[in-house]
Amino acid sequence: MNIKKWRQTAFWAKLAVFSALVVALGSGLLVGMQPVKAQQLAADEAGGAVYIVPVKQTIESGLKSFLERAYKEAAEAKAERVVLVINTFGGEVTSAEEIGEVIRKSAIPTTAYIEGKAVSAGTYIALNAQNIVMEPGSTIGAAAVVDGGGNLIDNPKIVSYWTKTMMEAAKLGGRDANIAAAMVDTTVSVSLPKAGIEKPAGEILSLSADEALASGYAEHIAASVGEAITWLKLDQQHLISFEPSLAEKVSRWLVNPYVMTVLLILGIAGIVIELLMPGFGVPGILGIISFSLYFFGHYVAGFAGMESIVLFVIGLALLIIEVFVPSFGILGLLGGAALIAGVVTAASDPMTAFISLVTALVVAVLVMYYIFRKYRHRGIWNKFILRDKLTKEEGYVSAEEKDSLLGLEGVTLTPLRPAGTVQIGDQRIDVVTSGEFISTGANVVVIKAEGTWVVVKETMKA
Repeated sequence: MNIKKWRQTAFWAKLAVFSALVVALGSGLLVGMQPVKAQQLAADEAGGAVYIVPVKQTIESGLKSFLERAYKEAAEAKAERVVLVINTFGGEVTSAEEIGEVIRKSAIPTTAYIEGKAVSAGTYIALNAQNIVMEPGSTIGAAAVVDGGGNLIDNPKIVSYWTKTMMEAAKLGGRDANIAAAMVDTTVSVSLPKAGIEKPAGEILSLSADEALASGYAEHIAASVGEAITWLKLDQQHLISFEPSLAEKVSRWLVNPYVMTVLLILGIAGIVIELLMPGFGVPGILGIISFSLYFFGHYVAGFAGMESIVLFVIGLALLIIEVFVPSFGILGLLGGAALIAGVVTAASDPMTAFISLVTALVVAVLVMYYIFRKYRHRGIWNKFILRDKLTKEEGYVSAEEKDSLLGLEGVTLTPLRPAGTVQIGDQRIDVVTSGEFISTGANVVVIKAEGTWVVVKETMKA
């Protein structure tokens, strides 16, 4: 097997190993880190258990997936009640609505225990529960719609929709819908004499624990979850603290915008360096692991579907094929588009993902520039560049040199007009004169020899 075939075989073998690594890593993460049912055996033995479920993060689709799992397990265990321990500044409105639907459709009663704050989307989740218990010093409300930068959105359609949604959630528990409207719409004014509140237009309403109790937005104030459960007369039941699985905890960290950007940088730089500088191994493995963690985190968090992963894999494959199969850039453009689409659609916020991707590309280019300069002698481009110098010192000559003929005499075998052939010793040499004519059989001497250029002149012998 020649060197070229060996290199091609090695490259495709490496690509196959990397592909297998992606599949193995993805399968291992998704199978090995599957959520484990929280104390399922204890729940089955106890019957009528109380599930205590934390809601202490930004409201997003990952939380929805976690709560769906919690309610599913609680239903399988025939739980008596689910207690949501809420402490959040809010989050995505759409995710909050989906979580509210999960709570409403569950046959298990839900109690919302507000520990600290239930702001914005957190308020909506609490209003979907059958009853609300608040910790002393906690607050509920301030549910105005804001953008990603925390700026108030005053679009009438959006405000009207969210106001109506909050009011309907309040009515579920027989609460005053106008109070819910005042938590969302700055144009709504409300008077709460029992709580001693006069909320004028231009402000957003939020209630303390005492004010919520006086206004009918809380049924009880309890210093702890245990005290709330005692108030519910469920303290004799088995208590199960339902916590996020290892996979869910890891995914929350992986979907952080900063961590996400770092993973994209390592992924892009690692794959490109491995393709252009074969033989390292480590960059390629690091790149594959980084991309796998990126999609794993977003998959477990509920952001990414299989379509995002498929798009990314197709895009990567097309880019690799473009290196070996000239397509006038068509495969490269399609591959790049598919790769970007896979990364962006996998995230909860496509714009944030796009910004992270652009940032990662810029940083990755800088990293690759440094690596390529430092290890430029190992790059694949060296196969297409002739670096040997064809110098005399390196042993290269264009033709046999005639320097040794300088000063030697010979006899012309042909007329020199001015070029011809002479006999010098036992050699026939092609020569030229300085312009004069020399006949056959004349004696000549070599007066100049430069490379293959031999110049002679006629000599007269006594």
